[in-house]
Amino acid sequence: MISSDHIVEASGLSFSYGEGRTIIDCLDMSVGRASMTAIIGANGSGKSTLMALFCALRKASSGSVKLNGVELNSISKGELARRVAYVPQSVPVVFPFTSLEIVLMGRSPHLGRFGIESSADIDIAMSALEEVGAAHVASQPVTMLSSGEKQMVFVARAIAQQPELLLLDEPSGFLDLLHRAQLIRALRGLCDSRGMTALMVTHDLMLLEPSFDHVFALSRGKILAEGPPSDVLTADVLRDTFRVNIHTLKEEGKIFVWSEV
Repeated sequence: MISSDHIVEASGLSFSYGEGRTIIDCLDMSVGRASMTAIIGANGSGKSTLMALFCALRKASSGSVKLNGVELNSISKGELARRVAYVPQSVPVVFPFTSLEIVLMGRSPHLGRFGIESSADIDIAMSALEEVGAAHVASQPVTMLSSGEKQMVFVARAIAQQPELLLLDEPSGFLDLLHRAQLIRALRGLCDSRGMTALMVTHDLMLLEPSFDHVFALSRGKILAEGPPSDVLTADVLRDTFRVNIHTLKEEGKIFVWSEV
């Protein structure tokens, strides 16, 4: 039985490119279990690198990352694939697989030796497409989809993986308002009903309140501030995070954010 309230714990985590620029600088961070958690920060602040460290795509220069109290580097690749799913900012697509075939790839960590999908796997894949509002493109080649539709398909693939931890790096970048809202509702539902944890990098600050539980503001590889969205999305914190004059307004349970031109 895992007793910790945190699914991911980083301690003294650092990452640099050789002797060059430090990207993550002795960072301590804990992500609550079954939470919707966001990472915000300016370009180059280390957000994407941090996500890569959390799914073992990059190796830390020093410090550690633990998943459910176990060192990440001691977990086998197969086990990690069953427990952690990652959606990068963009995924290159060359072959004209259908959207359903792409989503079914998310079932591969759970398949047996021969890797043949069952009817249950197909149901899981279709359900994932439905959850993100992309069931209508199930039979279409992914190479023919818009950027936003492709992004929803790859989010669905990660959901079909049925991970404990879902890492998303700016998933709403190509999405229209309807699909942004649908994505957040789907993630919130998965966290609440299945106990999944969603950790998402985003520049879309107005997505955060009231759907997210916790926000980390990252600056130059360090945590500048953290807490509920209402504590982090303040003019002072955002000004220090993005190094630009920012104004905020809270109205009817939502926080509106805009910057000076």
